[in-house]
Amino acid sequence: MNTVRPLRDAEIINDILDHLNQTNKRNYLLFLTGINTGFRISDILKLRVRDVQGTHITIREKKTRKEKSILITTNLKRELRLYTEGMLPQEYLFKSRQGPSRPIGRSMAYKIMQGIADDFGLSEIGCHTLRKTFGHWHYKQNKDIAMLMNHFNHSSEKITLRYIGELQDSMDAVMKRFKIG
Repeated sequence: MNTVRPLRDAEIINDILDHLNQTNKRNYLLFLTGINTGFRISDILKLRVRDVQGTHITIREKKTRKEKSILITTNLKRELRLYTEGMLPQEYLFKSRQGPSRPIGRSMAYKIMQGIADDFGLSEIGCHTLRKTFGHWHYKQNKDIAMLMNHFNHSSEKITLRYIGELQDSMDAVMKRFKIG
């Protein structure tokens, strides 16, 4: 399995969002939901309109079977409201072209992410990039590793810091100053 990394450049994230918003609303909302919730792609794809109409998105994680709830950010709430206007509560947010009663699959979500990578010249990008991007920016803004550990169901701070790329950043910073001879 290839390692994927978080998106760390706010300008690139905004460029991706602008591009997706202009070209494909479904893909735009998929990306926006991923970076604003930190949920796994398998849980995001199961979301229906009714799941995003309140103040929180509450899911039962497919991988862990644990219930998880997250407040919908103001920006995501506004975009979801616009996107779901006229949709029925039972409709999937990210509908497949194979029919309105089916969400897109993981392979399609991966193709969407690979299209973004191609369009923006990015590497080490996959569906998990969305989750890791959430973690990276959440940590940068709040420095609350315990909250992220809980959100990601990790057993240690070290695991979470490695997961969001902070351990690598620390090592890189040390190596920039490192000198022998």
